[in-house]
Amino acid sequence: MPAAIRAVPLPVAPDFERAREIIGEHLPPTPLITSSVAGSEVLLKLETFQPTGSFKVRGAIAAMSALPPGSRVVTASAGNHALGIAWASVRLGVPTTVVIAETASPAKRSALEALPVELIVHGPDYDGAEAYGLLLAADPERRATYVSPYNDPHVIAGHATILDEILAQRASDRPLTVIVPGGGGGLLAGVALRAATLATPHRPIAIYGVESAQSTGLSTSVRAGTWTAVEIGRTVADGLAGNLEPGSITVELLKGRVAGFVTVSDEQIGDTIRTLAQGHGLVAEGGGAASLAAIRSGAIPDVEGDLVAIVSGRNIALPVLAAILSGQTANS
Repeated sequence: MPAAIRAVPLPVAPDFERAREIIGEHLPPTPLITSSVAGSEVLLKLETFQPTGSFKVRGAIAAMSALPPGSRVVTASAGNHALGIAWASVRLGVPTTVVIAETASPAKRSALEALPVELIVHGPDYDGAEAYGLLLAADPERRATYVSPYNDPHVIAGHATILDEILAQRASDRPLTVIVPGGGGGLLAGVALRAATLATPHRPIAIYGVESAQSTGLSTSVRAGTWTAVEIGRTVADGLAGNLEPGSITVELLKGRVAGFVTVSDEQIGDTIRTLAQGHGLVAEGGGAASLAAIRSGAIPDVEGDLVAIVSGRNIALPVLAAILSGQTANS
């Protein structure tokens, strides 16, 4: 971990409006479909249709477009944020260095190797990769800006645009409940902050965060009110695994802004990946299936109105997917 806590500003209202405009220029809205695979009607927000296969490209575009001309970026990622940053790097012409762990998903690593970024593999897990990425960005010779997958105001604002799309695609006066996967909390914080702005007395919005049972650093920190490290186990939801950067603004932003946190097991995630494939012909990675897995497991209480699960990504290694589809328990 870095010796010092970075000073990261909180997102403010103009960040969200700017992100909505810039993402509207680069990314079409992703589908919102109706599903009955949870036993009752659930809406699925399919971020699997993003050009990089994950919602992370939203935050990447928002953050990198906010940089001054001539900037260089360093980031660390479990894979999906790196793919988003790499895609934005090509789109916006910003040179980029990406650090991933030795245990990063083979599917995500292979996709990154095909993109014109400097790729560095370092550390046995995400925590190690993140610490090294922060050190690289602090090197004065690189003169680079570190863009965190979650601890960044523009990334958070970019992710929040998912809620704008949901409200436009499902216009009604019914209460809305959105189930959001939570790793570092960037997506969850963005959606929760945006909900506080966009909710009305006629359409209240409740947000639940979902974690892998093997990685609960986010909820543990939020409940403690301060950054708290936990032991991280191996999980098929690799995108949700890892502790937070010390001092991450997502901890403060989520205090009092979510209806609750729930966890899901690898078995529940695997069963949901199979269900999405069989019921809708959709490929989802572990973290991508977590929100729907939480609904199907009964961890989310009965709610009135519209219930949305964010299916956040599809980038799963084919051997892992094959094992899950055949009924085996698989870890990436």
